[in-house]
Amino acid sequence: MTVEEALEIVSKQWWSLEDLMKISQVGRNSALKIKRNIREKLTKQGYMVPKHVVPMKEVVDYLDINISYLESRIKKG
Repeated sequence: MTVEEALEIVSKQWWSLEDLMKISQVGRNSALKIKRNIREKLTKQGYMVPKHVVPMKEVVDYLDINISYLESRIKKG
């Protein structure tokens, strides 16, 4: 995955399972586990989350994605 592709995915507000699989570079079952963990965390905090997507901010926090680093790679390229 290129930096441009990663930033394109990060720019979305809600991530599908396919987006999660691409950005984390894992298979379907691992992506489902990540999605389930994020949904459980948000549900315990009292949020209602759609079943087919998860919020980008939560995925970025969960996977510890450094967006500023990705943006800096674009500027240097």
